[in-house]
Amino acid sequence: MLGLFKSKKKTAPVKILVVDDEPDLVSTVEYRLKFANCNVVTAANGQEGLERAAAEKPDLILLDTNMPGMSGHEMLERLRADPALKHIPVIMLTARCEPQDIAAASARGISDYLTKPFDFAQLLERIHTILQNHRRDG
Repeated sequence: MLGLFKSKKKTAPVKILVVDDEPDLVSTVEYRLKFANCNVVTAANGQEGLERAAAEKPDLILLDTNMPGMSGHEMLERLRADPALKHIPVIMLTARCEPQDIAAASARGISDYLTKPFDFAQLLERIHTILQNHRRDG
């Protein structure tokens, strides 16, 4: 797994923005992503997530739905409305698993949807696949 995000070309590590209001989850995900050779930026709510996305231009965003202030769905809507940010792939990482939640996120252009609790190896695999496809298509 260590070499998952390394390529034969000398490129900068993948930058991932983690937006979630659960500090324990954020620190665990951040630690594991750093171990997988990723740069990690975090935000505790949708507003902060939008600000960090604009400032940091991450390669991918992991986004929770239920957060105080601005929800993940609202952040995603605003992200997709911003020409400078709309291309960033987003994986919803949430406890909400009802079909209407998945449909609402899909309608806003997510790249993937994982429910908590999740398997970290599966998350890494999905991140890798999405970034490969995004680079090939972009």
